[in-house]
Amino acid sequence: MDRFEIVLPDEHATATFGADIAAGLRAGDAVALKGDLGIGKTTLARAIVRALSGEPDLDVPSPTFTLVQTYEAHVPVAHFDLYRLGSPAELDELGLAEAMEGVALIEWPERAGDRLPADAIEIELTHRGEGRLAHVTGPDATTARIQRSLAARDFLTRSGWSSARRAPLSGDASARSYETIEQADRAPAILMNSAPLVLGPPVRGGKAYAEIAHTARTVAAFVAIDRLLRGAGFAVPNIYAQDLDQGFLIIENLGSGSFLAPDGEPIFERYELAAELLAELHGKSWPTQGEAAPGVMHTIPPFDRSAMLIEVELLLDWYLPAMAGREASVAERKGFAEVWNAALDRLSGTEISLMLRDVQSPNFIWREERSGFDRIGLIDFQDALIGPSAYDVASLAMDARVTIPQEVERRTVAAYVRAREAGGTFNRAAFEEAYAAMAAQRNSKILGIFVRLHKRDGKPAYLKHLPRIRSYLRRALAHPSLAEMLAFYNRHGFLEEHPL
Repeated sequence: MDRFEIVLPDEHATATFGADIAAGLRAGDAVALKGDLGIGKTTLARAIVRALSGEPDLDVPSPTFTLVQTYEAHVPVAHFDLYRLGSPAELDELGLAEAMEGVALIEWPERAGDRLPADAIEIELTHRGEGRLAHVTGPDATTARIQRSLAARDFLTRSGWSSARRAPLSGDASARSYETIEQADRAPAILMNSAPLVLGPPVRGGKAYAEIAHTARTVAAFVAIDRLLRGAGFAVPNIYAQDLDQGFLIIENLGSGSFLAPDGEPIFERYELAAELLAELHGKSWPTQGEAAPGVMHTIPPFDRSAMLIEVELLLDWYLPAMAGREASVAERKGFAEVWNAALDRLSGTEISLMLRDVQSPNFIWREERSGFDRIGLIDFQDALIGPSAYDVASLAMDARVTIPQEVERRTVAAYVRAREAGGTFNRAAFEEAYAAMAAQRNSKILGIFVRLHKRDGKPAYLKHLPRIRSYLRRALAHPSLAEMLAFYNRHGFLEEHPL
């Protein structure tokens, strides 16, 4: 258990503290609010609810008589006031267990008895002069999230955003998080929260997975790639403030325009323009280093064989056990390595370029009012590598989050090829072979990642994408150059439909 304190000199500070607490909460968290009558527990709870809902003027009455009040929010939240609770057993009828699927705020938690979650975060308010002192106690991992949120507030204050209102944005599959920030004297912006990567245990050759896969370790990678792309004329966010050591950025809000229609269907013309943008990007010469700050250089890693193989092995490490109920055998691993090395041997001379790596619809911002390539805002490129340009095209045309019909895939790839051929020498046959191999590599990897997100990280929502990814994988493996790999995948059931 960890413990820290924070001074709250007035009601405004209490409300700001509540908003910052909210930014650090996750589904399954219980917050026990303790303190004397009138100390400000409801004020703090109200601020947390409003921040989670994204509605600063939301009516949040005290549940003194109803005992519980629920709210639909970014994370569903239930606000309990147990002052009039008859016995802890009543919490079963009030739905505390169900509330724990979201966030539960509990005033007078001492009345909950043994019904209070053992890992609840306790915030006790006491008098401190004219203000209050908040004592925060909780599990190390939970308090670390809250302290990270408070550090973000300190960064905002240092950067001239002391009164910024924070609201969560949908995150991605990584540990990074994003918030919109609004302040009266400024245009809305984005707070990017990307703590330095903590390397896991060694998995091969004394190196952690992230080292082998060349995952970005600090936010300096984002800043450096942003500057390179901006210098080349691409639409990327302006960076207004940065703290490279802690991993905080304030960046331009490029908008919320999507590549998808309201019904979720892909808008082909936008994918086509994105393909032409990739052709423009891949046709340029790129350095292997970029500057993140004076004297701070980021070296862009290569998408080398070791990275490709460690990624694709996620299929064996996570997907196969979940789908087949068994670990991969030694023979399967040997055969898997053989077919993949054979496929990669064929790509030894393929074109390489700056590879954005995670090219998919959520990482594009459609800007209807702009023209040309400026209509597409690029985000989420911190893991960029120097590697096969075909990888980005496969990522776009087989969008992991959206079902792309095969005809739309074909037209998207054709738009890229036309643009490359118009720009000069382009080996179409070599590109098509590299495209198939990179599509197979990426979709094999994603099958493993999405199962890992479910099994390890408690994010089951990614499982709904598995049938789509399997379909993409079948398309990729249809290329004649991958016939041996297709036969291997079929023999071992990797392409079969498996419920999970």
